[in-house]
Amino acid sequence: MNRPWATPVLWLSATLCCCTLAFSAGQRPLPAVDPGEKLLNAACASCHDLRPIETSALDSDGWTKIVNSMMGKGAEIKKDDVPVLVKYLTKAYGPLPDGPGKTILLNICTQCHTLDRIKTRGSTRGEWDELLMHMLNEGAPLSEEDYPVLLTYLARNFQP
Repeated sequence: MNRPWATPVLWLSATLCCCTLAFSAGQRPLPAVDPGEKLLNAACASCHDLRPIETSALDSDGWTKIVNSMMGKGAEIKKDDVPVLVKYLTKAYGPLPDGPGKTILLNICTQCHTLDRIKTRGSTRGEWDELLMHMLNEGAPLSEEDYPVLLTYLARNFQP
């Protein structure tokens, strides 16, 4: 028995299923953006790029001084928003342990990664070594002399 309508019906059904899946995938809500990040993007990034922020690694007091200084220079931040912004800056671009390797981390690793991402990754020396090799293969501008300094710094300060 010949069914000339079967192929077009199957084609239409498959097309409708694919369209439904594609549409529903686009309907997922975006992850919530931290209110502090919104403030950072609105107030700080309107005047300068984020590189000075990414390489500062300040504590809460340090960020508070910077934010107050920027407000004195005209940054549009409400007084009530200062704690929210400082909390975000401290979490995402907060302090690092002192020692050889800190400057290398700030100048090299933060070109692609936030401090928060680096600080929350606890790894053994071997795992950091493997990750640094991978980063070199991805094009990280880490010199041969800085490699062991950074490796030691990461292994000493960011263990599991």
